Amino acid sequence: MRVETKKIIYSLTFPALFVLIIWIIWLLENSLGVDWYRWGVFPGRISGLWGILTQPLIHSGAGHLFSNSVPLLVLGWCMFYFYEELSFAVFPCLWILSGFFTWLWGRESWHIGASGLIYALSFFLFFSGIFRKYVPLLAISLLVAFLYGSAVWNMFPVAELVDPSVSWEGHLSGAVSGLICAVVFRNYGPQKPEEEEEEEEL
Repeated sequence: MRVETKKIIYSLTFPALFVLIIWIIWLLENSLGVDWYRWGVFPGRISGLWGILTQPLIHSGAGHLFSNSVPLLVLGWCMFYFYEELSFAVFPCLWILSGFFTWLWGRESWHIGASGLIYALSFFLFFSGIFRKYVPLLAISLLVAFLYGSAVWNMFPVAELVDPSVSWEGHLSGAVSGLICAVVFRNYGPQKPEEEEEEEEL
Protein backbone atom coordinates (compact mmCIF):
# COMPACT_ATOMS: atom_id res chain seq x y z
CA MET A 1 0.00 0.00 0.00
CA ARG A 2 1.39 3.37 -1.01
CA VAL A 3 2.40 5.87 1.67
CA GLU A 4 -0.18 8.42 0.46
CA THR A 5 -2.99 5.84 0.62
CA LYS A 6 -1.96 4.90 4.14
CA LYS A 7 -2.05 8.55 5.18
CA ILE A 8 -5.53 9.01 3.71
CA ILE A 9 -6.82 5.96 5.60
CA TYR A 10 -5.02 6.94 8.81
CA SER A 11 -6.46 10.47 8.66
CA LEU A 12 -9.97 9.08 8.36
CA THR A 13 -9.58 6.62 11.24
CA PHE A 14 -10.16 8.99 14.18
CA PRO A 15 -13.10 10.91 12.63
CA ALA A 16 -14.72 7.59 11.65
CA LEU A 17 -14.27 6.20 15.16
CA PHE A 18 -15.75 9.35 16.67
CA VAL A 19 -18.80 9.14 14.39
CA LEU A 20 -19.16 5.43 15.19
CA ILE A 21 -19.11 6.19 18.93
CA ILE A 22 -21.84 8.84 18.73
CA TRP A 23 -24.01 6.47 16.68
CA ILE A 24 -23.49 3.69 19.24
CA ILE A 25 -24.44 6.10 22.03
CA TRP A 26 -27.62 7.11 20.18
CA LEU A 27 -28.56 3.49 19.45
CA LEU A 28 -27.94 2.58 23.09
CA GLU A 29 -30.06 5.52 24.25
CA ASN A 30 -32.93 4.42 22.03
CA SER A 31 -32.68 0.73 22.87
CA LEU A 32 -32.84 1.56 26.60
CA GLY A 33 -35.73 3.97 26.09
CA VAL A 34 -33.98 6.83 27.87
CA ASP A 35 -33.23 10.44 27.03
CA TRP A 36 -29.72 11.65 27.78
CA TYR A 37 -30.24 15.30 26.88
CA ARG A 38 -29.22 16.21 30.44
CA TRP A 39 -25.67 15.23 29.48
CA GLY A 40 -25.63 18.36 27.34
CA VAL A 41 -24.46 21.82 28.35
CA PHE A 42 -26.77 23.95 30.50
CA PRO A 43 -25.36 27.50 30.50
CA GLY A 44 -24.76 29.23 33.81
CA ARG A 45 -25.19 26.16 35.99
CA ILE A 46 -22.19 24.59 37.71
CA SER A 47 -23.81 21.18 37.16
CA GLY A 48 -24.03 22.04 33.46
CA LEU A 49 -20.25 22.20 33.15
CA TRP A 50 -20.09 18.40 32.78
CA GLY A 51 -21.84 18.83 29.48
CA ILE A 52 -18.73 20.45 28.02
CA LEU A 53 -17.22 16.97 27.87
CA THR A 54 -20.33 15.09 26.75
CA GLN A 55 -22.34 17.55 24.64
CA PRO A 56 -20.94 16.44 21.22
CA LEU A 57 -21.80 12.82 22.00
CA ILE A 58 -25.56 13.34 22.55
CA HIS A 59 -28.10 13.93 19.75
CA SER A 60 -31.85 14.44 19.66
CA GLY A 61 -32.61 11.99 16.86
CA ALA A 62 -31.40 10.14 13.79
CA GLY A 63 -31.85 13.21 11.57
CA HIS A 64 -29.84 15.39 13.92
CA LEU A 65 -27.13 12.75 14.16
CA PHE A 66 -26.93 12.07 10.43
CA SER A 67 -26.72 15.78 9.59
CA ASN A 68 -23.68 16.01 11.88
CA SER A 69 -22.01 12.77 10.84
CA VAL A 70 -21.05 13.72 7.28
CA PRO A 71 -19.46 17.10 8.20
CA LEU A 72 -17.59 15.43 11.06
CA LEU A 73 -16.12 12.89 8.65
CA VAL A 74 -15.24 15.46 5.97
CA LEU A 75 -13.86 18.18 8.25
CA GLY A 76 -12.24 15.69 10.61
CA TRP A 77 -10.44 14.04 7.71
CA CYS A 78 -9.25 17.42 6.40
CA MET A 79 -7.79 18.36 9.76
CA PHE A 80 -6.10 15.02 10.45
CA TYR A 81 -4.72 14.88 6.91
CA PHE A 82 -3.48 18.43 6.38
CA TYR A 83 -2.68 19.28 10.03
CA GLU A 84 -1.48 15.85 11.13
CA GLU A 85 1.04 17.17 13.66
CA LEU A 86 -1.52 19.44 15.32
CA SER A 87 -4.70 17.40 15.12
CA PHE A 88 -4.51 15.60 18.47
CA ALA A 89 -3.76 18.89 20.22
CA VAL A 90 -6.25 21.07 18.35
CA PHE A 91 -9.23 18.69 18.38
CA PRO A 92 -9.55 18.58 22.21
CA CYS A 93 -9.08 22.36 22.37
CA LEU A 94 -11.91 22.89 19.88
CA TRP A 95 -14.10 20.45 21.81
CA ILE A 96 -13.54 22.06 25.22
CA LEU A 97 -13.60 25.68 24.08
CA SER A 98 -16.79 25.36 22.05
CA GLY A 99 -18.52 23.71 25.01
CA PHE A 100 -17.20 26.28 27.47
CA PHE A 101 -18.31 29.28 25.41
CA THR A 102 -21.74 27.70 25.01
CA TRP A 103 -21.93 27.33 28.78
CA LEU A 104 -20.75 30.92 29.18
CA TRP A 105 -23.26 32.75 27.01
CA GLY A 106 -25.89 30.27 25.83
CA ARG A 107 -29.58 30.62 26.63
CA GLU A 108 -30.97 28.72 29.63
CA SER A 109 -31.66 25.43 27.94
CA TRP A 110 -29.96 22.10 27.29
CA HIS A 111 -27.52 22.28 24.38
CA ILE A 112 -26.64 18.95 22.76
CA GLY A 113 -25.00 17.72 19.58
CA ALA A 114 -21.71 17.99 17.73
CA SER A 115 -22.66 20.98 15.59
CA GLY A 116 -20.58 23.34 17.74
CA LEU A 117 -17.58 21.11 17.16
CA ILE A 118 -18.32 21.11 13.42
CA TYR A 119 -18.30 24.92 13.34
CA ALA A 120 -15.07 24.88 15.33
CA LEU A 121 -13.43 22.53 12.82
CA SER A 122 -14.64 24.51 9.82
CA PHE A 123 -13.46 27.86 11.19
CA PHE A 124 -10.12 26.40 12.24
CA LEU A 125 -9.53 24.97 8.77
CA PHE A 126 -10.72 28.13 7.03
CA PHE A 127 -8.61 30.61 8.98
CA SER A 128 -5.56 28.33 9.32
CA GLY A 129 -5.24 28.20 5.56
CA ILE A 130 -5.58 31.96 5.28
CA PHE A 131 -3.02 32.66 8.01
CA ARG A 132 -0.44 30.31 6.48
CA LYS A 133 -0.92 31.60 2.90
CA TYR A 134 0.11 28.18 1.60
CA VAL A 135 -1.70 27.14 -1.58
CA PRO A 136 -2.76 23.58 -0.57
CA LEU A 137 -4.10 24.87 2.76
CA LEU A 138 -5.77 27.85 1.11
CA ALA A 139 -7.50 25.35 -1.18
CA ILE A 140 -8.93 23.63 1.90
CA SER A 141 -10.11 27.03 3.18
CA LEU A 142 -11.96 27.60 -0.10
CA LEU A 143 -13.39 24.08 -0.01
CA VAL A 144 -14.72 24.62 3.51
CA ALA A 145 -16.21 27.96 2.50
CA PHE A 146 -17.86 26.36 -0.53
CA LEU A 147 -19.29 23.38 1.35
CA TYR A 148 -20.33 25.05 4.60
CA GLY A 149 -20.29 28.80 3.97
CA SER A 150 -24.09 29.01 3.91
CA ALA A 151 -24.21 27.58 7.44
CA VAL A 152 -22.80 30.85 8.78
CA TRP A 153 -26.38 32.17 9.21
CA ASN A 154 -27.02 29.53 11.84
CA MET A 155 -24.53 31.33 14.10
CA PHE A 156 -26.90 34.21 14.74
CA PRO A 157 -30.18 34.63 16.70
CA VAL A 158 -32.20 34.56 13.46
CA ALA A 159 -31.62 30.78 13.45
CA GLU A 160 -33.64 30.50 16.66
CA LEU A 161 -36.56 32.26 14.99
CA VAL A 162 -36.53 29.75 12.13
CA ASP A 163 -36.08 26.72 14.39
CA PRO A 164 -36.18 27.17 18.21
CA SER A 165 -34.34 23.86 18.67
CA VAL A 166 -31.24 25.21 16.91
CA SER A 167 -28.45 26.21 19.29
CA TRP A 168 -27.07 29.22 17.44
CA GLU A 169 -25.05 29.95 20.58
CA GLY A 170 -23.33 26.56 20.22
CA HIS A 171 -22.59 27.30 16.57
CA LEU A 172 -21.19 30.74 17.40
CA SER A 173 -19.15 29.23 20.23
CA GLY A 174 -17.66 26.72 17.83
CA ALA A 175 -16.81 29.42 15.30
CA VAL A 176 -15.08 31.57 17.94
CA SER A 177 -13.18 28.52 19.21
CA GLY A 178 -12.01 27.63 15.71
CA LEU A 179 -10.78 31.17 15.09
CA ILE A 180 -8.96 31.29 18.45
CA CYS A 181 -7.20 27.97 17.79
CA ALA A 182 -6.28 29.06 14.26
CA VAL A 183 -4.60 32.15 15.73
CA VAL A 184 -2.88 30.33 18.61
CA PHE A 185 -1.54 27.49 16.43
CA ARG A 186 -0.78 29.56 13.32
CA ASN A 187 3.00 29.17 13.71
CA TYR A 188 2.83 25.43 14.32
CA GLY A 189 2.29 22.58 11.91
CA PRO A 190 2.46 22.95 8.11
CA GLN A 191 3.80 26.25 6.82
CA LYS A 192 4.49 27.82 3.44
CA PRO A 193 7.86 26.52 2.10
CA GLU A 194 10.68 29.04 2.36
CA GLU A 195 11.27 28.81 -1.42
CA GLU A 196 7.80 30.20 -2.10
CA GLU A 197 8.30 33.02 0.39
CA GLU A 198 11.60 33.98 -1.26
CA GLU A 199 9.97 33.97 -4.72
CA GLU A 200 7.23 36.30 -3.47
CA GLU A 201 9.82 38.69 -2.05
CA LEU A 202 11.66 38.77 -5.39
